[in-house]
Amino acid sequence: MQTPSDPTDDGLAQFLRYRPRLFGLAYRMLGQRAEAEDLVQEAWLRWQASERSAIAQPEAWLVAVTSRLAVDRLRRLHAERAHYQGFWLPEPLVQPWAEETAPSAQDLLERAGDVSTALMFVLEQLTPDERAAFLLREVFDADYAEVAQALGRSEAACRQLVHRARGHVQAGRPRFSAPPGAHAALLRRFAQAVQGGDFAQIQALFAPDAELISDGGGKVPSFGRVLQTGRRLALLYFATARRLRRDGQRQTLHLACVNGLPGLLRCIDGQLESVQTLLVEDGLVRRIYTLRNPDKLAGVTVPPQMLP
Repeated sequence: MQTPSDPTDDGLAQFLRYRPRLFGLAYRMLGQRAEAEDLVQEAWLRWQASERSAIAQPEAWLVAVTSRLAVDRLRRLHAERAHYQGFWLPEPLVQPWAEETAPSAQDLLERAGDVSTALMFVLEQLTPDERAAFLLREVFDADYAEVAQALGRSEAACRQLVHRARGHVQAGRPRFSAPPGAHAALLRRFAQAVQGGDFAQIQALFAPDAELISDGGGKVPSFGRVLQTGRRLALLYFATARRLRRDGQRQTLHLACVNGLPGLLRCIDGQLESVQTLLVEDGLVRRIYTLRNPDKLAGVTVPPQMLP
């Protein structure tokens, strides 16, 4: 985002103070990094053009503006996504995973609670107004007066929006959790088993009722339905490893922080092929979200130390 560089500009200082919050709201609303950045840029332009001396609460004003922009943008995006092939997963937020800099269990829990792939997948099933109301109230802790101001609706209507959204989220969101250290350790074992092509070891790491949701966007092959049972998922990973070896291709799986949780980056001959979020419960993989759409992977940078 292009902003003035003068740090003495009070308007700039205020905006930069709240910018992470605005981007977090925009990303959670839209599920796309570039769209979220564009929306924050638009909020900046409106902030620049405003009579700031008349704004008593800059943060509330900026959140309200960003929310309204996000709802309008999401309505347009919903029309486009109605024609999307298969499941729609968010563009991932990927960071390197290092034990010495890994987030604490509490930090990880807080991040996973509001930006995880699992939650974003459920949010995609809400209406734009429901999504905005839920995020403002449940994630950003806004009161109903602030939600009403942001959405241009009555407080009573916003309460109904949040109530409906909360019900959808509670019904659709998986309740899988694992301590971050144990989660990361299991993903390392999983990566080793897959790269080693050991079917028994792969299957042993899946829960019997495990499932996989994939997003290819019509650009690469993916499943148009939820793939179920641990045995079928183990066969998929085993068969893929055998095919790649037969074709002389090298598969590597790297532990990374994906939307606040341990995840895996799968590279084929050094090129990113997918970003995978594996949800763990009782020491077993219960659900996998696999993002393979190359358009959504374009903005993901694989750390050099991960590549051969």
